[in-house]
Order: sequence, then C-alpha cells, then structure tokens
Amino acid sequence: MADRPSEGPRPGSDEGEGAGPSSSSISDDEWQKFVQDAEREAASAPKEPSARARMVTERLRQQEARGELPPGWRTGPAWQEMNGQAARRRRRWAIVGVPLAVAVAVVAIRPSLIPGDPFGTADSSPQGVAASPLPAETAAPTAAPGAADSAVPTVARPFAGSPAERWADGEAGISLPKATPVGTLSKGQVEQALQQTRKLLVDANLDPATLRGERPETALGVIEPRQTELLNLLTTALRKPDKDHDPLWMFSRFDPDEVRLAGDVVKTRGRMTFKAGEDASVAVHADYTFVYPLVREGSTEVARTIVRRVVDIELSDPARYQVTPGKIAVLRYDQEIGNSACDVYDGYLHPQFDSSAPTGAPPSGPTTDPYDRSKDIEADRAEGCGIVSRT
Repeated sequence: MADRPSEGPRPGSDEGEGAGPSSSSISDDEWQKFVQDAEREAASAPKEPSARARMVTERLRQQEARGELPPGWRTGPAWQEMNGQAARRRRRWAIVGVPLAVAVAVVAIRPSLIPGDPFGTADSSPQGVAASPLPAETAAPTAAPGAADSAVPTVARPFAGSPAERWADGEAGISLPKATPVGTLSKGQVEQALQQTRKLLVDANLDPATLRGERPETALGVIEPRQTELLNLLTTALRKPDKDHDPLWMFSRFDPDEVRLAGDVVKTRGRMTFKAGEDASVAVHADYTFVYPLVREGSTEVARTIVRRVVDIELSDPARYQVTPGKIAVLRYDQEIGNSACDVYDGYLHPQFDSSAPTGAPPSGPTTDPYDRSKDIEADRAEGCGIVSRT
C-alpha cells in the first residue's frame, strides 16, 4: 500500500480558503481505493516510446511502404505459421534424430555402406565387393597379370589372392570363335573342329570324373582313331603310369585319397583360334590355363595347382583324305604345371601345402609365374621341375 501523505497543504489547494476537503475528511477506505485506481491507470496509460523504439518503428514503416515486409507481419499469422513449422521440424528431428545418429555412427565405421561409395573407401579386394570378371581373352596378353590382393585362400573363397578370381568358371572359360569356311571345308566342318576341340579340353581338364582319376572317355573318343600311336600311349599312361607314359601330359588328375576340390569351381582362361592348315584341313590352336583349388581330407587349408595346356588340332577334309569324319587329329600337346610334386610319376598331380613338408625331388628349374600367359610354352625348354613365384 502507498504511504499516506502527511497532512498539510496539497498541490492545487488554497489552504485556509476552503477550496477542497481537508485531509481529515478522506477516510482510509477511500484513500485505498484512490491508490488502487491510480496504480491501474498508471499501468494502462500509454508510455512514451524510447528513441530506439521510435527508430525501429519508423524503419519498419518505411519497409512496409516499399513492400519489403511479408504479408500480415503486423497481425502475426505469417510468423506464427513459421513458428508452427519450426516446431514441427523440431519434433520431426526429435523422432528421427536417434536413428539418424545411429546411421551416422554406422557410416563413420563402415562408409562403404553408402550407395555408390562416394568417399571411395569401399574394400577394393574381392572380399569387400564382388570381383568383376575379366572379358574373354582374344589375343595373347602383353604381360603377366598384376598382383592380386594378399588374402589367404579359404574353402569359402578358394581363389583369394589369385588373379584367377576374376577368371571364368570352368567350361564358361572355353568360348569358341565364330566359325567361317576354310579352304575346301565348310563353315559347319570348321564349327565341328572347334566343338570337338572344346570337348577334348573340357573332358581332359574339367570333368569331375577325370579329375578323380577316372578314364576320360569323351576326350579319347574325339581323337582320330587312326592316331594309334598316340592312343596307345595314352591308354598305357592311364592304366600304368610311369615317367615315359604320363597321363598328365594330356589330362589333369588328382589322387582322390589325397585331395579333393575346394568347392566345385575350376577357374579357366585362354583362347582358341583357327586357320587354314596344310593338305585341305583346318588347324585349331588352343591355349588355356586351369586353376585347381584343393584341400586334404579333414583340413581347411587350400592349395592351388595351375596347369597350362596348349594343343594343336587338325581336321582334314574327308572328301580328299582317308580320315574319320568328325574326328580330330592331335598334332601337339604341351603343358606347364605349377605347384605339384617334382619327379613323381604315379599319374596324379600333387599340390604342395604350406603346412606340410615338400614331397618329391627339390625344384631345380627357373622361377616362373604360372599365371603369365604372355609367352608361349617353350618347346625346347630343358626338362626339370621349376619354381613358381605364386599360386
């Protein structure tokens, strides 16, 4: 409550003239009411704006006159709606904020999860992303394939750390060139020569029965029966192998009591070409490398054996020569074998495992890269077992 003024002359009064009531004529209740009314009037009375307020008001008035302020800025709906949107945005962030924070944390740990890998951090090895297959080989490469990743092969990924991981699987790697007529031979006869050559390669190097050591009947069946010397040599080699009769010269075989394939895929890479041969024939040249991943019984350690085979085939015109129609003559068969025991002539390839002591004679030849297909197999190379730089 306001202090009651002391008695005495009040402003606007003429003491002694009776112009107004004396202080003694105002009761306490009337004075209290007067004070309350005065306080209410003071609170509701307009206040003189400050100089800064006047400047802001004038600036807003001028901006409004120039059309620089949004509609309804005085009455409020525009900014109230903006505040409403801001509140909704905040609620939306509050809902998605936690999942987004988790996503940011996950991406920070594994940025390769972002589609397209914009940061370029995806695992470049085939373990991180599927290895893109190489296009078919149409000509001799100019150099050996580059180094692959350093991953250790496993049963789940038996070609890890090998250039062969990008090679074709099995028969898919033996594609045929488009047949055309050659000399007196029709397109169909040339196609037949190519198909028979493919059958020979598939049965000799990829058929599961052949790989287990069984007799490769299909491969033997496409060879010209008049090649009796060759057929007798191969038959003896399959029945009773020795140094002078080795089935590995033509066929890939593994002892089923020793090893088995790690999975069911053999990687294949190579090419097949043809041209006109001598004496009314078509000459087919095939050059392929096969990579075999192997494991021993009861073990998960993987070893790879690499076999490169080169064969030259001829199909002569049966209208001009005494040949068996549809059969092919084998003019050359050669091979290079990487990672197999030296000087063992039991008719099987014997891969060397890192965890085991080497078997057979120690290597005595030069070091070579079994994946290098840029050079032809040297026909006059010295006999002996060389060292491979990688498997």
